[in-house]
Amino acid sequence: MSPFRLHRPATTIALLTDFGFRDSYVGVMKGVIRSICRSADIVDLSHNIMPQDVAEAAFVLSASYRYFPPGTVFVCVVDPGVGTDRAVLCMRAAGKIFLAPDNGLLSVIEEEAGREEVRKVSEQRYWLAEPSSTFHGRDIFAPVAAHLAQGVEIEKLGPVQRYIRKLRLPKPIRAADGSLRGEIIYIDQFGNLITNIRGSTLAREGDGPDEGVLVRVKRRQVQGIAGAYADREPGELLALVGSSGYLEIAVNQGSAAALLGCEKGDSVTLTAL
Repeated sequence: MSPFRLHRPATTIALLTDFGFRDSYVGVMKGVIRSICRSADIVDLSHNIMPQDVAEAAFVLSASYRYFPPGTVFVCVVDPGVGTDRAVLCMRAAGKIFLAPDNGLLSVIEEEAGREEVRKVSEQRYWLAEPSSTFHGRDIFAPVAAHLAQGVEIEKLGPVQRYIRKLRLPKPIRAADGSLRGEIIYIDQFGNLITNIRGSTLAREGDGPDEGVLVRVKRRQVQGIAGAYADREPGELLALVGSSGYLEIAVNQGSAAALLGCEKGDSVTLTAL
């Protein structure tokens, strides 16, 4: 039998950071991982999270983790508290493993999928020696992820962590007049304005997405929920349920963010006609 058949399948390690690509931070993390686990399959989930924006990272992670294979190790380094006494957590949930600071990021996954186990990452033999107080992505998260990919069980990383910090994400509010008020929580590369209103909520607004729904944002209004961007003319404003499962405001072949001058936190109101 070929010796290659005896090797365990490569583990996927998905990186989510606010590091960008201008500096060497992402590359160095990958170098550390490969130094420990040469077979790791490293995927860049995103490195363009707004700096220190834990809520944005939680949204991207929540919208993405389901599409990865069982056993994937998610390394989430959006860490305003780096160098403080905040804990580093390892959570097993939904058949996957999540590494992140204890800053609320993992509470969104816990709320959606439940937790199988959470450990505080305190066993320093799985870290690099003499970790920097400013780059735990390199010195703690990357080597721990690599050891997990090598087969180290999370029980060896440290003690059980029963409580994790909660992230309070904004929820849509039902107004007295029956309208639903949400807000923009994410703006993607195309300028699409993704709200916190779920597509499943839209289906309850009036027998499913149709022309009987009015969406208001920045003194503009859109009637009806499109099925695709191309359902409207180029340059025309539209609303639809995007791939994340949330209502988004978009412009066919354009940028809704640029057209409307919207930012995260801006209000979006939904009314059944």
